[in-house]
Amino acid sequence: MQDDMNPDDAGQAEGTSPEPAAELPQEPEKPQSRKAVWLAMGAVALALGLIWVAPGIEPHVDESAPGATPAEYPGEPDDVDAKGRLAKLDFTLKDMHGVDVHLESFKGKIILVNFWATWCGPCRAEIPALVELQEQYKDDLVILGLSVDDTAEKLLPYAAEFKMNYPVLVGNGHQDMQDAFGPLYGIPVSVIVGRDGRIAKKHSGIATKEQFEREIKALL
Repeated sequence: MQDDMNPDDAGQAEGTSPEPAAELPQEPEKPQSRKAVWLAMGAVALALGLIWVAPGIEPHVDESAPGATPAEYPGEPDDVDAKGRLAKLDFTLKDMHGVDVHLESFKGKIILVNFWATWCGPCRAEIPALVELQEQYKDDLVILGLSVDDTAEKLLPYAAEFKMNYPVLVGNGHQDMQDAFGPLYGIPVSVIVGRDGRIAKKHSGIATKEQFEREIKALL
């Protein structure tokens, strides 16, 4: 599985079959934990799932027909179970500038929580679409980019390079939040929360701008 994508490939995220989520890293000096094994197995499952949506394998779909859409990665079974669940928003995290960000302060808006990391190629591919969506729907939407294990020092130049116009949060040390929005078998994972505070959609793996926009519009 290749999880190191050049940022120039970011634009290919739209209209193409999504890539599997990248496996979360483990510290080399520690023995592999049971959770790491599950994460690795999840990444393999995601890759296998892509076989069924890869071009040339899936049944032909006439995308010009009314209501037809390109093949989309179906995600994990837990993604469906998350829909309608009350999102846990009583978390306070530091952003990359060291400022406290209270998730509850965004209640009443559509919230898109994107779990990602700088080392994750599919995550990088999603960022340009997220930047465009934040600008396009800034009055109704807030995107929270939660880096699962990067330091603030690493996030600052990265966010500047990609012109990230939404809060970039330091998720390192906040396994409790990952668990609250999980399970996370890999990254990227995006969770969309409606104005009522309930989860409207959970994506395991990369999603296109069209997918995100369709789901955001349904909540406006």
